[in-house]
Formats: sequence, structure tokens, C-alpha cells
Amino acid sequence: MLKITSLNLNGIRAAYRKGLTTWLEQEQPDILCMQEVRIQDEDLKPNMRHPLDYTGHFNLAEKKGYSGVGFYLKDDSAQITRGMGCSEFDPEGRIIRADYKNLTVISAYLPSGTTGDERQAAKYRFLDHFEGWLAPMMDAYKNEGREFIICGDWNIAHQEIDLKNWRNNQKNSGFLPEERAWLTKVFDEFGWVDVYRQLYPEATGEAYTWWSYRGQAWANNTGWRIDYHIATPGIAARAKKGYVYKEERFSDHAPLTIEYDYAIES
Repeated sequence: MLKITSLNLNGIRAAYRKGLTTWLEQEQPDILCMQEVRIQDEDLKPNMRHPLDYTGHFNLAEKKGYSGVGFYLKDDSAQITRGMGCSEFDPEGRIIRADYKNLTVISAYLPSGTTGDERQAAKYRFLDHFEGWLAPMMDAYKNEGREFIICGDWNIAHQEIDLKNWRNNQKNSGFLPEERAWLTKVFDEFGWVDVYRQLYPEATGEAYTWWSYRGQAWANNTGWRIDYHIATPGIAARAKKGYVYKEERFSDHAPLTIEYDYAIES
């Protein structure tokens, strides 16, 4: 089984202080896709670059303490690419890609628009560029049989069952009709698969991956499902099990793991 986990760390240093290494040793994913690492290269300690038997790769934001994505890989034979060729968003450290012979895994951190109209407009510009970036991947899947898994914090809850208080959030970034329609297009028109939702079409509270630190959101499970594995249909069909780890908390997000009946070709 190929075990892949996606986790928004909300700061890699804070996550390590809260027990990330213990969890990593316990869970042993083959690939950990990380988002919002929020660190500069000179501040990455050796144990953060190469914990346990993993090799770390990062695409860090130019702005200090902001964004940034990364991988921990057990099989380090992949070719690593950073960014998506976008001058506006690549400096924010939002995309890192690992290409194996038969499989591409991407860790993606899509923008949030919660801080106001300017960032929401930026989010829509990102989605437009990201959509164009996705198109050749689906072509490669159809024409060459290459599989793709895009893990990460997409900052969009797709359906009403994907968040606790959907009625009160219909005018809020992350659940706006335009955002949800864009994600529907990714699935229904472009052919990508929401792997967790394919496995568990009726899951509600157990599917949430993010809870605000405000109020009693975690205690009351007032959460959102905004972290995904979004994959090409072939490997999505080989997903056997998925779960959100909630036994302990080292971020405002929880790790989302999917196990695939699939072997990486190094």
C-alpha cells in the first residue's frame, strides 16, 4: 500500500513543538505533503530537513513567516519542481511537485480570501492560473497513463456536508458559490476525483480537516473539510482507505491520509 498524508502545519516549528515527530514515527506515511510551513531556509534545522528516514524538500515563500510547502519522502528518487510558472504566486511558495516514473504527487496551498476583497480577488486569479496548469496533467493521464495526486489545503469547502455551519457561511470566503462552482468544474468537467469523498460519500463531521482556534470550534467539531487528495481517476480508483487523524492536535488542520493499492516506480 502507498500511504500519502496531507497536512497544513500552520508553522513547522510550532508543529514540531506539539509532537509532529512522534506522530510521523507512529503513522509512517510514504509521502507527507506539507503546507503553510512558514519558515525561511536558514531556519530549517537538520531534524526538520531529514526527520527519521525521510528526505525533506521545500518551496518556501519569499515573505518571512508566510505560506510555504514541502514534502517528506521515503523514496527520494523523484524529480522535484517548485512553483507553477506564475510570477504573481510562485514567490508565495504554494506549489511543489514530485515526479516519479509513473506517478506525480503535488503539495499545494491555495490562497485564502478571508482577509478581504483584495485577497479574494487574488484567490480567483490563482484559481484561473491553477486551472490552466492542471490541464496538461489530465492530458498526460489520458495519453500516457501518468497518475497524479494533488494533496493540500484548497481553502474551499465543496458541499454543504463539508462544513458544520454551512448556512451561515454562504457569503464567506471558502464557501462562496463561485469557489464551489470552480471546484465542481474541476471534478465534473475536467475529470479529477475527490478521493476521500469517493470513498466516503456521506461522511460529515469525521471528514472535517480544519477548525478555527477561536471559540470552542475544536471541542464542538465545528469544522470544515478544506484539505483534499484530488487525483486522476486511475489511482483514485485504487484508494482503499482514508482517515483524518484527530487523536492529538499540532495544527489548526488535521492530517488527511489515503492509502492506495499502488506501487511507486523509482
